[in-house]
Amino acid sequence: MKKGHQFEKFIVKKKNSVVKEEIRQEKRKVKKQRSDQIEFKKQTKRAQAAIGDQSTGTNQVKPGPVKPSIVKKPTEQMPLNKYIAHCGICARRDAALLVRDGKVRVNNVVVTEPGFKLGDNDEVTISGKKLFPARNLVYILLNKPKDFITTSEDTHGRKTVMDLVKSATNERIYPIGRLDRNTTGVLLLTNDGELTQKLSHPSFEVRKTYEVKLDKPLTKAHFDKIVAGVKLEDGMVYIDALAFADPKDKSIIGIEIHSGRNRVVRRIFESLGYDVRNLDRVMFANLTKKNVDRGKWRFLKEKEVRLLKFMNSSFLRKARVDPDELD
Repeated sequence: MKKGHQFEKFIVKKKNSVVKEEIRQEKRKVKKQRSDQIEFKKQTKRAQAAIGDQSTGTNQVKPGPVKPSIVKKPTEQMPLNKYIAHCGICARRDAALLVRDGKVRVNNVVVTEPGFKLGDNDEVTISGKKLFPARNLVYILLNKPKDFITTSEDTHGRKTVMDLVKSATNERIYPIGRLDRNTTGVLLLTNDGELTQKLSHPSFEVRKTYEVKLDKPLTKAHFDKIVAGVKLEDGMVYIDALAFADPKDKSIIGIEIHSGRNRVVRRIFESLGYDVRNLDRVMFANLTKKNVDRGKWRFLKEKEVRLLKFMNSSFLRKARVDPDELD
């Protein structure tokens, strides 16, 4: 789809030959991204080793309640917030908040630094419960219906997306990102904290595609305005693509966007005087709700998980960002 093309149909059926070629290209892309990521990790380890050779060999511990006795050698270290995410408690960013709030103990000592390095024998507890890294990683795609909120639990007794997948696994899973109560469509749930952080972090520019039903036809002037960029109360927002899903009905719009701002799609149209009657996320990253009925779910295939994990990994390499710093 060409950006700015006002009347191009949003979904166009492709020829089998085109689909096969796209699959081949995607495989080559994933292979290259995987190679780039491995090389980047090697370079990072070499740089860390070089820094270690120049140091005295001891760790610098910030003042606070952390005891130096629980600091381990660099070869055994893992950031505390990353460890919590690996245990399937929450995403790494939320884990950092737990640590800063003083709710996490390492060897029975309160630690308030999310980047505190753990050793293999360190014991981490939250509210007296010992944490263990998740052994069985679970990935579930849910076609979310209306009237369910996107949260792990709700103190007001409202229906949550967890009610829909409670029979899927005994592992503690949580949703990646949020969909409004009245927004439907693709939602991914997992206990993979590392993948959650990747798909949530702005650096990876994970794209989402929505079908929007408005209360009235979208005008050409407003179409062009959205394509050019819309100024909201929290700044400018730019989309990746826009088109009419049905050429006979200008009130049904397809929009692709990678912004992670709260309610951003609804706010774009509301800022121009439209009422969003229905909002359905038809694609998240490379996942669609195809063959998954509303309110139903399925496990991701191994290939789908691989594609997610290596998606846009070149962003890290270009920006020289350490994955362990994405918190």
